Amino acid sequence: MKNVIAALIATLFATAAFAQSPAVVKAEAKQTAAIVKADAKVAKAEVKADATVAKAEVKADAKVAAADAKADATVAKADVKVAKHKAKHKAKHKAVKAEAKADAAVTAPVAK
Repeated sequence: MKNVIAALIATLFATAAFAQSPAVVKAEAKQTAAIVKADAKVAKAEVKADATVAKAEVKADAKVAAADAKADATVAKADVKVAKHKAKHKAKHKAVKAEAKADAAVTAPVAK
């Protein structure tokens, strides 16, 4: 009888131990799921931050490109202005030379 009671008590403890085992597994599964969920949130936040940084870099690069284009246009306009001024100066200089030559030809004595 003592053996039977001892076997029943041992069986009771054994079933209690097995009954608690799935609860521990469930708790670990919930904890693992929570960790995975938190990692997913962190990854999502990192991707969002990276996208924001990339967008800001593209915007800054576009501004720099626009400023460079504007500066290039300004330099080109200045070059055109200088070229026009040089052309006018050369034309004036040629006109003055031609006028001086014409005056010299008119005032030169005719030799015969």
